Amino acid sequence: MASEPGTQSRVMFQTKEEEPAQRKLGKLTVKYNRKDLQRRLDIEEWIDGQLHLLYDCEEEEIPELEIDIDELLELTDAEQRSRLHELLQECGKPKEDFINGLLYRMKGLRKMSGSLKK
Repeated sequence: MASEPGTQSRVMFQTKEEEPAQRKLGKLTVKYNRKDLQRRLDIEEWIDGQLHLLYDCEEEEIPELEIDIDELLELTDAEQRSRLHELLQECGKPKEDFINGLLYRMKGLRKMSGSLKK
């Protein structure tokens, strides 16, 4: 495509209608407030510390174990206990104090949506 030496091509973009100068500020709704998130983090840190005590070893030596709080929240109390016993079956130490402590800490905790989970 040849152009004449003295002319330049122009590209024009269509723009949407200008926003009003005084745009109304919208509120962001946060599904989980900072307090809920901090409580969940505290529980996860507590679980980590307790697993070190239960297995009496360093973090890298703890067996591959995933305690999913959201999964537990979907279960009844009896099912939660059963699931935790199943997850901790390789642990030789008494697990009942850990299970009771975790279930107590989870009371009132809400399930998170998939978008906030890792």
